[in-house]
Amino acid sequence: MKRAFFLILIAVCVMGATAQKPSLNKAYNHYYDKNFVKAKEAIDLCVQDEKLATKAQTWLYKGNIYYFLANDEYGAKQKDSTYQIVYPDAPVDAFDAFAKAKEINANAEAMDMLTAKEALPQLYPLLLVRGVDLLIAKDYASAKTTLEKSIASYEMGTPQYPMNGEIYYYYAYAMEMLNQKDEVRPYYEKAVKDGSANPYVYIRLIESYKAEDNPAMAKSVLDNAKAKLSSNTGIALAEVDYYYWMKDSTKARALLNAIPSYSITNPDELVNLSNCYIKEKRYADAIQLLERANRLSSGNFVVLYNLGVCEYSLSEQLFNQYNQLAVFNPDDANAVQYKHSSDEHMTKAAGYFEQARQIEPEDMNLLNTLRAIYARQQSPKYDEIDAIINRINSNK
Repeated sequence: MKRAFFLILIAVCVMGATAQKPSLNKAYNHYYDKNFVKAKEAIDLCVQDEKLATKAQTWLYKGNIYYFLANDEYGAKQKDSTYQIVYPDAPVDAFDAFAKAKEINANAEAMDMLTAKEALPQLYPLLLVRGVDLLIAKDYASAKTTLEKSIASYEMGTPQYPMNGEIYYYYAYAMEMLNQKDEVRPYYEKAVKDGSANPYVYIRLIESYKAEDNPAMAKSVLDNAKAKLSSNTGIALAEVDYYYWMKDSTKARALLNAIPSYSITNPDELVNLSNCYIKEKRYADAIQLLERANRLSSGNFVVLYNLGVCEYSLSEQLFNQYNQLAVFNPDDANAVQYKHSSDEHMTKAAGYFEQARQIEPEDMNLLNTLRAIYARQQSPKYDEIDAIINRINSNK
């Protein structure tokens, strides 16, 4: 009985050892059958093997398997947005594997497989998609690393599918999110040279020249953007902002009034245009735009905060008008109306600031303004906000 048990145990161990044995042939056979998941499992064992890991062919197999696995997964995602990608970093792993194969033997090849020289210049679209996904997830460091590889792939030859600057734009964006703003300009410039029609590329490039007080280069980029994107609202707003920056308010105001606000449907553009109106103290006009932005993109801190600022500013204006009349006659009908309207706008401001506080509960500008509102309203909420401000300050 014991002998039978030990024989079974030995057989199981042998089977287990055989199943786990690294085999390039097994990896290739699964690849040939287009079973890329099984091929991945097999090649992962191979690259962990000390001897096989020194062979260019091992890494070439891995590169091809991961490349086609990524193609399958990202292709399925393109067809069905609900598809869950199981191996999101397959494009990155494929790039690294091909690079390793090329390092060991640049001429390595295998039947029905791409060589490293053929594959590396083809990976940039998949790497771009993965990089953008990481940006959306706010994993900026990983996004930057992935997009670096996308750029390297893109620049290895003449791209089959021109990206029109998008790779460079997203890479620069990742750098900005990592506070590497001093290094981004070359990539925005590359985006322009690559044929970018993305207004944010030009806007960020203009801002970089403004930051170094170089109006000539800022104007040159602006003129280029206007020629390429003549009807873009973002560029029109960038021109308005440029003339404000140049202290030419008359020109800025004329350009601002020429922008057809009724046709804008992009929340960001509505916010940017409203900022210009706020600069001009046209708070009622700004509120109209921000209310539209709030309907299009609810729960946006900037929109809610700016709505609060506009309502608060209108309240202050009306309250000042009330004071001017009330000095002579507190019961003057116009004075009473100004006071009533001021209180209404103040209440609206508090409502918007409270909504914004749900998103950014420790924003000090917001909290200080709310405290001032509740002090004027003699609201019991004053104590609550004051305590929050004191707690935040004590923890600094």
